[in-house]
Amino acid sequence: MSISSTTVTSAARRVTVSTEDGVALAVREYGPPNAELTVVLLHGHCLRTESWTYVRDALIRRYPDARVVCYDHRGHGDSAAASRQTYHLDQLGHDLHTVLEAVAPTGPVVLVGHSMGGMTVLTYVSQRPHEIGTRVAGVALIATAASGLADAGFGRLLRNPAVSVFQAAVRRAPTLMHHAKLLACKVFAPVIRMAEFGDRKVSPRVLALANAMHNETPIVTMASFLSSFMVFDETDALAVLSRVPTLVLCGSADLMTPPSHSVAMAAAIEYADFVIVDGAGHSVILEQPGHVAEAVARLLMRAGVRRSARRTLVA
Repeated sequence: MSISSTTVTSAARRVTVSTEDGVALAVREYGPPNAELTVVLLHGHCLRTESWTYVRDALIRRYPDARVVCYDHRGHGDSAAASRQTYHLDQLGHDLHTVLEAVAPTGPVVLVGHSMGGMTVLTYVSQRPHEIGTRVAGVALIATAASGLADAGFGRLLRNPAVSVFQAAVRRAPTLMHHAKLLACKVFAPVIRMAEFGDRKVSPRVLALANAMHNETPIVTMASFLSSFMVFDETDALAVLSRVPTLVLCGSADLMTPPSHSVAMAAAIEYADFVIVDGAGHSVILEQPGHVAEAVARLLMRAGVRRSARRTLVA
């Protein structure tokens, strides 16, 4: 593991972190480099760092003394592609450890994961339970699940034999299938919109951002992670989270990871803060960033984080 390059901009410090298998991960840091606390935001499947833009900015305004770290998972966004055999959640847990060791090797950390990012956090908790309550001071699980993804909502489609056929086709002809994916995104746009954004009206800017992130994700990345989702089960990790302040948040209209997943997780974690955002869908962090940022701010306060100055949280 190494940091191979750093570029400083007025908005963010851009860093490239190399994993043990040589994959370059694109990392962005905001806030003081010597901050006592680091908040890590982990994005979902087929998304990228930009999905956190509105929540991230709200947190930075409220906690200017905290460092916020975002990074693109392997095969996503500006991070490098990797062998498709490494596109699974165990590897993402190890990647999270690599990023923390590179950019935040000391001090308390709060992990905030959306969708696949939340599954990555749970995998990390399972891999390194000794860090929960010591290094990891708090956790937020947003629009995600600990198990049973194929048992409810759109996740039931994972059991369809067509998924295996789709994955095989991607292995044989990835370029052709990528073009087919772009066409499918246009054809099924209304269905995707309902699944991601629930029953509320969403601004065209937010829809354009979400569509761009989905369309830019390589088809191999998209297809390869599906196998990991089908067998994902980190239920045992939930009990470990009773050691630290934990937030469980979802949208009431989430069809990808229905609220039943969040209810089950919150019930398994002692003193979890359970938040359900009325009418929001799976992309609650884009659709209702103010609600999400407010809930994460409460989590930071529960974890003992203090603001240096009074700030108003703006959605």
